[in-house]
Amino acid sequence: MPGHSPSCLKRLGFLLSVMLCWAAPALAQADKEYVDLELVLAVDVSLSMDLDEQRLQREGYVAALRDPNLLKAIKDGPNGRIAITYLEWAGSHMQSVVVPWRVISTAEEANAFADTLAGFPISRAFFTSISGAVDVAHQLFARSPVRGLRRVIDVSGDGPNNSGGAVELARDKVVADGTVINGLAIQLADRVGAYTYFDLPDLDRYYRDCVVGGPGAFVLSIRNKAEFASAIRKKLLLEVAGRTLPVLRAQYSQDEKKYDCLIGEKMWQQYQQNRGNWP
Repeated sequence: MPGHSPSCLKRLGFLLSVMLCWAAPALAQADKEYVDLELVLAVDVSLSMDLDEQRLQREGYVAALRDPNLLKAIKDGPNGRIAITYLEWAGSHMQSVVVPWRVISTAEEANAFADTLAGFPISRAFFTSISGAVDVAHQLFARSPVRGLRRVIDVSGDGPNNSGGAVELARDKVVADGTVINGLAIQLADRVGAYTYFDLPDLDRYYRDCVVGGPGAFVLSIRNKAEFASAIRKKLLLEVAGRTLPVLRAQYSQDEKKYDCLIGEKMWQQYQQNRGNWP
């Protein structure tokens, strides 16, 4: 090029390459197919849940995915399709993707997801790291083959965070990125008080104050084993339809003290300290 030195051209080439690198993620996002919802099902498989509870939980998700009402809710969206991935989690170093991202727009696709999930062995592991589950679930959106109008992480669990980072910090980071976190608090009546250092009788309050977040975020609770299937089905229908449950927040008084979001860590420390005092 006349009037331009080789060093000038070299600098220009470098600037162009940097600009292309910056633009690449945006271009990749622009090329993605749109869906109405990207949903991470983040499911607790910690040892505090017995095998029967874990089986009922898995069967609840399988049944919900096969439900014709779920497909109708998907079809009623502006794009008529969603993307789902299924993540199992326990302690801070145990997060396992059971079913990778799949787009669901037909009964065949929904049933195929359910078939894969039903055929996969249920994991079990120590500790409860909701913060780790939220962090990994958030990272999964970068691997999604599509781009959702909404992004939701659906966390189900039976106890407070007692491993990994602080759950509030993980929640706030994800919500600041525009992602909604909903919760399913498993607080079975026949187990309340059975594990003094691992259970909370009002786990739904803990989830409300410390776990869920974002516009329209909600918490559902399961209080007996018979409710697994209906609660999971209701939760998925609400998330796909983009509806909220304000009544779950209104049932608590406005002046109620905020839950201690480090209660799980404190309970674990107390358990460790008292182990040597047992007969």
